[in-house]
Amino acid sequence: MTASNDSPVESLSFEAARDELVRVVAELEQGSPTLEHSLALWERGEALAARCEEWLLGAKRRLDAARDAASAEDQA
Repeated sequence: MTASNDSPVESLSFEAARDELVRVVAELEQGSPTLEHSLALWERGEALAARCEEWLLGAKRRLDAARDAASAEDQA
């Protein structure tokens, strides 16, 4: 794995971001040859984690909206 994948983080699906994040963490745990490489991996990992959180928050909003709609239908 290189310090940064060619794919822009904001274009990744949840699964792709999660899988790459797992690889970044594994590489960080093994130790990098240079501090600069470690920092680049860390920054990519932070961006990937934020992307995953963005997807999860979006999913939660959709579930909440569906739950609210179902509740409103039940009350009608």
